[in-house]
Amino acid sequence: MSAREPVDKLLENEQTDPELRNKLQTLVDARSFAVTRLGLPENDSYSSYAATGKRYVTWNVVAAEEFSLKPHTWCFPVAGCVNYRGYFAEEDAKAYAQKMAEDNFDVTIGGASAYSTLGWFDDPILDTMLAGGDINYVGVLFHELAHQVLYVQDDSNFNEAFASFVQQQGIRIWLTERQEQARIERYDAHLKRSNDFSALLKKTQLALRKIYAGTESVDTKRQKKVQAFETMRADYAELKESWNGYSGYDGWFKRDLNNARLVSVATYQRFIPAFAALYEESSQSMSAFYELAKQVAALPPAERRKRLEQYL
Repeated sequence: MSAREPVDKLLENEQTDPELRNKLQTLVDARSFAVTRLGLPENDSYSSYAATGKRYVTWNVVAAEEFSLKPHTWCFPVAGCVNYRGYFAEEDAKAYAQKMAEDNFDVTIGGASAYSTLGWFDDPILDTMLAGGDINYVGVLFHELAHQVLYVQDDSNFNEAFASFVQQQGIRIWLTERQEQARIERYDAHLKRSNDFSALLKKTQLALRKIYAGTESVDTKRQKKVQAFETMRADYAELKESWNGYSGYDGWFKRDLNNARLVSVATYQRFIPAFAALYEESSQSMSAFYELAKQVAALPPAERRKRLEQYL
């Protein structure tokens, strides 16, 4: 927070790196668009910039028991219980993950380019957010602002899927109003691959749940668990063929596959189609969508989950 610099001053400063200036100007424009077109909060969030000098701003540990796809949760003041434990230093995250692994948990560590303080502070644009093209960092902006619209304590699956849908739909509206049809088609192809990947995860999860619910010995379950992940790799190889060799998920599959890896993706993606259905029910009005999502959020946890399952 102490490293923040006002974006408007950076844009005025002739010494500001031209590439950084272009990205910041894009985000200034996207921030205005987020308020006027997407109905996202108008405040001083993302009106400043902070250079961390790091690849990621936080490193998140995700864990699940050896024979379970239920995420381990950690509980904190204000934020409630979440499906991950975040660290500002990668070394600290690795040390904690090692401890969890020694306790026989499946664990994984993932870097995050941004996080939201939910409006408690004026979050800055971070250098970690600016990797990749404008669709990436504008999308991150929409995602983090969405958390300020709606955040449900103790329900990471709801929160992250809601913000991810706002991110995806926001990008489509943003590209549409800029009349960038070719980029819309590429973005839709990207979302199609993401949906295919989610379907592959769901297929593997169903197979693993059947194994974990069985009455076979621990050794047999471990063997079948390994086989299920090998089948997943083989299915991915076939999926790539339908993508004309697109290899964007290769890095994900190069790492060890375990329950925590599946959980970490499911937290963000599982209920996105449910929020897409909510959006359609809201006649594709973002303001009406937010109100309907808030109604679902206000339900008791079991009823809220049931409602989202119905939308799926």
